[in-house]
Amino acid sequence: MFNLGQERPPNGGSTRKIVISGIKIRERVVGQGSPVLLVHGWGGHIDLLRPLVSRLGRYGYRLYMFDLPGFGESAAPEKPLSIFDYARFCSDYLDHHKLSQVDYFGHSLGGRIGLALGSDYSHRIRKMVLSNSAGIKIQSPLHSRFRLQLYKSVRSSLERMGAGPAAARLGQLYSQRYGSADFQQASRVMRQTLVKIVNQDLLEHAARAPVPTLLVWGDQDQETPLWMGRKLEAAMPDAALIVYEGGGHYAYLDFPERTASIMDALFKSG
Repeated sequence: MFNLGQERPPNGGSTRKIVISGIKIRERVVGQGSPVLLVHGWGGHIDLLRPLVSRLGRYGYRLYMFDLPGFGESAAPEKPLSIFDYARFCSDYLDHHKLSQVDYFGHSLGGRIGLALGSDYSHRIRKMVLSNSAGIKIQSPLHSRFRLQLYKSVRSSLERMGAGPAAARLGQLYSQRYGSADFQQASRVMRQTLVKIVNQDLLEHAARAPVPTLLVWGDQDQETPLWMGRKLEAAMPDAALIVYEGGGHYAYLDFPERTASIMDALFKSG
């Protein structure tokens, strides 16, 4: 299992607050060399990138990272964001730093964003490494879909009857009973954001992403199972899958030295 320990980014690595698209975010920029944008996963923050950044910095890169809106020390958005809103936000972030093109690393949610960037902003992404990327929508079991449909029907009926408090209470009970840990821990706007994101299947976007890509995956990942990595590898025009035996959902943290070496080999190839 990964351990952040006392890892520190090279060359200081202090953070600062900036405003991108009207949202105040925390960023860290370290190192010197060609630019790389690194994006964390759902519920994460830039400190989870420290072990990877400390190793990748030795190869000579300028490393850019920030807490996504709604995570870490960045402000939450005023309205729910889709995965394409997050991709656009990353493009705006690059504009802020006057970066026309970068290499990219994304974990989980950051992988989703990478798939959107790779298809819709491919001119801005030179090469990318995605660790345990989310982005493939899983069909819920029939009983779960029936339960959700019944819940929505009852709640809608209560609201039409003017029983708003009862409808709200029903929503709370449903979330507590059936909502994921990520959903329960999120604020209202981030819950709505989560729903928008998980309901977006990015497989077609992956198929339209020409960016050379390495997918790194842990074979013990229970959140985004290995079959998802294989499916993305088959769908993407220029992708290869590397599997870490014993790695979990945070495979890049389970094997930070190996991941940094793989990233450097890809980014400097060709």
